[in-house]
Amino acid sequence: MEVTTPGRICLFGEHQDYLGLPVIAMAISLRISITGKQRNDKQVVILKSDLNETEFFSLVDLKYSKPRDYFKSGIKICQKNGLTFSNGFECEIKSQIPINAGTSSSSALNVSWIHFLSKIADNSKNWDQKKIGELAFDAEVTEFNEPGGMMDQYSTAIGNLIYLESQPRISIKKLNPKLGPFILADSGEPKNTFEILKRCRDSRQKLFKSLITKNPLINIHSCDEDIDLSDLNDDEVKLYFGTIKNRELLISALHELQKKIIDKRLIGKLLYEHHTILRDDLKVSTPKIEKMMDAAMNAGALGAKINGSGGGGCMFAYAPNNSEKVVEAIDSVGGKAQIIYSDEGSKFLN
Repeated sequence: MEVTTPGRICLFGEHQDYLGLPVIAMAISLRISITGKQRNDKQVVILKSDLNETEFFSLVDLKYSKPRDYFKSGIKICQKNGLTFSNGFECEIKSQIPINAGTSSSSALNVSWIHFLSKIADNSKNWDQKKIGELAFDAEVTEFNEPGGMMDQYSTAIGNLIYLESQPRISIKKLNPKLGPFILADSGEPKNTFEILKRCRDSRQKLFKSLITKNPLINIHSCDEDIDLSDLNDDEVKLYFGTIKNRELLISALHELQKKIIDKRLIGKLLYEHHTILRDDLKVSTPKIEKMMDAAMNAGALGAKINGSGGGGCMFAYAPNNSEKVVEAIDSVGGKAQIIYSDEGSKFLN
């Protein structure tokens, strides 16, 4: 049997979802696949073809043996949700998604793994994409108390373009604008996703906790510039205004993306405004990313932004009319660029 799942880019709401704020994310036409079958014993054998690695463990012993032991946590989460596994299985993983580059390769893998497990279990289930995203979030984030939000798991599971709210309850709206091609470009710079997410999350959670202590009526979903920030230092003030500006940019983008005829230039402009806040206030960009960004914009891209946690990895450009020219421009300054499109979510092939 085979399961395949897309990667994703975040258009609006980057570094906002773990604060409980909404996001707009798009699944992309680069995918990961898991192909596998049952064994006659209790062993689980996972061939990671792209990494030239093989992982082995037994269903009899699911004790975590390394950080982020996602294959075992996925099985445990599925067992908690009623699945049983009398036999082990062997499978092969292949991926087109850049690894550790901000395009949700790990979440796409977890979504594929949960989806695969739901089909190979003794009592296989036809879980919908939202349920698969929920369980992948539990296996990846909740189980290991990690700092990420739930955008990655839900967007890769559900696919295409979605607006996701996580508070006061999970609400997902599918958006269907014909945006056309984007350019995904890998800087080749390694990044520390966990540390960047933790820094950006913890600093703002501390900031808003301080503000709420002083004024219990403050709400991150509605607060504005007209509040007392006198107790904050300059960096904290920048973080506050950056968070609020990003929230408002998403609202403007959502309004536009819900129209029948979309102003693509406006979407590009909002994307770049979002990036400048990520760069200047959250400080998650790099000189090479900026060089790639400038090349894309000079070649005619309507907008561009860093993607994922930042500190390296990928950026993307919105270039619906001159994609090849933008690809060439990014490649000329050392990036590795390719054209991508919106794509469907996780699916079971056979």
